Amino acid sequence: MIKVKDLPYKRYTVEEANAAFVAFESGAALAGSADEVLALRRTFLDEMRHYETNYAIAYSRFTLNTRDEFYQAEMDYYNEVGPEVSDIMTRFADIMLASPFRAELEAALNPRIYKSYEISKKAFSPEIIEDSKRENALVMEYSKLMSEMQFEFKGESMPLSVLRGKLSSPDRDTRRDAACAIGEGLSKNAASLDRIYDELVKIRDTMAKKMGYKNFVELGYYRMGRCDYDADMVKSFRDNVAADIVPTVSKIKREIADRLGYESIKFYDNETYTAAEEPKPILDTDGIMSEACRMYDEMSTVTGKFMREMLEAEAFDVESRDGKWGGGYCISFPDYKQAFILANFNGTSADLDVITHEFGHALADHYMFEEGDVDIGIGGMETAECHSMSMEFFAYPYMQRFCGNRAELYKLKHMLDGLSFIPYGVIVDEFQHIVYENPNYTPEERKAAYRALEEKYRPYLDYDGIPYLSEGTRWQYQAHIYESPFYYIDYCLAQTVAFGFLVKSLEDYGSAFESYLSFVKAGGSLPFGELVSDAGIKSPFEAGALADIAKKVTELKDELLEKIN
Repeated sequence: MIKVKDLPYKRYTVEEANAAFVAFESGAALAGSADEVLALRRTFLDEMRHYETNYAIAYSRFTLNTRDEFYQAEMDYYNEVGPEVSDIMTRFADIMLASPFRAELEAALNPRIYKSYEISKKAFSPEIIEDSKRENALVMEYSKLMSEMQFEFKGESMPLSVLRGKLSSPDRDTRRDAACAIGEGLSKNAASLDRIYDELVKIRDTMAKKMGYKNFVELGYYRMGRCDYDADMVKSFRDNVAADIVPTVSKIKREIADRLGYESIKFYDNETYTAAEEPKPILDTDGIMSEACRMYDEMSTVTGKFMREMLEAEAFDVESRDGKWGGGYCISFPDYKQAFILANFNGTSADLDVITHEFGHALADHYMFEEGDVDIGIGGMETAECHSMSMEFFAYPYMQRFCGNRAELYKLKHMLDGLSFIPYGVIVDEFQHIVYENPNYTPEERKAAYRALEEKYRPYLDYDGIPYLSEGTRWQYQAHIYESPFYYIDYCLAQTVAFGFLVKSLEDYGSAFESYLSFVKAGGSLPFGELVSDAGIKSPFEAGALADIAKKVTELKDELLEKIN
């Protein structure tokens, strides 16, 4: 097995991609049967996976050290040619859609493949190639700015990923100081943050209008590849969150404030649930990885074997350091059937969340490479996030190993974080709808819109006294808003499904885990709603689904509090 750090890298050029397409195009024009087209399609897609693999290697190595000049240059190249590759893939879809053998091709392939071809035509046009290049450059500028930004906290300079860990401190003054340090650090970069986003909004609006759309919202949904739900369904989901989740979370937060003697829940109190010390890991990084391996061994032979393969390939990089990209992700290298996980441990319970969350993503990649259909992939992002968020809950029975006698406190915090996240997630989503429906908003108008959404969905949260963040700027360090518009609602949809798996696991863990594995194995082969239904869980869009979740989480919260107290 090749270790991830030793995977060979070679820039895959747009000229190579063009040559692969020309071969497919000319072959398809002369093909005498559907089987010939399928063979040509396979050859072309295999070639494009070389592009995907080398892009992923370059991206991962850039994020490991954003100061690495070689991989920064490689990412500049891919950002420059990426729109041209998107155009190639659109032209490939055109040929597949127009093939005289289309009926036979559709019968031979999963029907969702042809749906993806139709969506890809709606998501890209040669007219927007140059605009897309500018968009990519701006996204890269934002990523680099955030990864290199340093924050001053009590005489120490640190990246945002480490500073955010202070928001989980049991000491309220420490949490307050951390929140102020975040605000002050962002404020120093306010002009750049405002400028980059303003330019992104306007260039995306320009692209949408060039393609005949009213604004970027519709184009943004097509770019996400969505074919199972639309903006109207998402709006209904947000309305249901406001009606069924927000009152429950507000009640829980009021109870916490009363229990802790706070007049209000400040922004920096949002991750605090009891007066007890935060349930951080009792293990160091090596200990966490070792116990995670034992946990996955006990979950199933599949998860155990896969975790050991990941460790053998050194497919984790979890330590925070200067210059490293500040988030967490799982990415895969198709040519090597290898997943890779990046995280930024900061000594809080979030370290445990990420080692389960990202492993869920990696497991889905593993199934796709070994048993699934790589052309279908792991599904839409809402499906992918179900894989990861559900795995977090399946780790509950093992938490004593990681948190010792604070395991129940970890579960309480994690579960209530999950419920509290849903209102925040729909803020992010609705904010983007507002922004792209009003592309000429000034930075101040955007901040005002964000403040109004906080009041709508998180009326219990008080930002007063926190520099800069009180102006309505919390969204500026939510990378998805800059980098992946309209992605974030997928986390909310997935969180509701994950709660469904939690409830099933409490009733019968073994059966629930088998349902989960079947869900993961299915990848993107079925529509999202069908995948959820097959797992015996209510769809997030189903009437009453969110009310049921709110009721069940409240009951579980009370049970955990009894054990803790």
